[in-house]
Amino acid sequence: MTETFETIRYTADVIVTTTDGHVLLIQRGWDPFKGQWALPGGHVDPGETSRTAAARELAEEAGVYAAPGELEQIGTFDQPDRDPRGRYITVAYGLTVLPGTTVEAGDDATLAQWWPLGSLPPLAFDHADLIAAATNRTTS
Repeated sequence: MTETFETIRYTADVIVTTTDGHVLLIQRGWDPFKGQWALPGGHVDPGETSRTAAARELAEEAGVYAAPGELEQIGTFDQPDRDPRGRYITVAYGLTVLPGTTVEAGDDATLAQWWPLGSLPPLAFDHADLIAAATNRTTS
């Protein structure tokens, strides 16, 4: 029997919502999905936990600073086809902030913006599923 191995990459994403029903999205500056809207997130660096990576990526991509302990784990998303670059497993975290929280795009995000949960643009990857899991909503 031949064994097959696949490279698996580990990421963290953050669903930041406001108490009045908005979610933070970033516009991607790089492929895949360059120019499309997505959640802040990225690779877990060596020596990091996914929670620490989520807090770091949130600060780097959107200018929102949260202590890792403030992030609530939403779940693990590991569908084999969730990323066109190969097998990516992400741990999603949630954070609720007050309306008017300032955001500023940085790192590999070209824009950071609040969107009403009921009127989201098309999202990259499976990020609609992550938002649905965080907000107990169903995706269509």
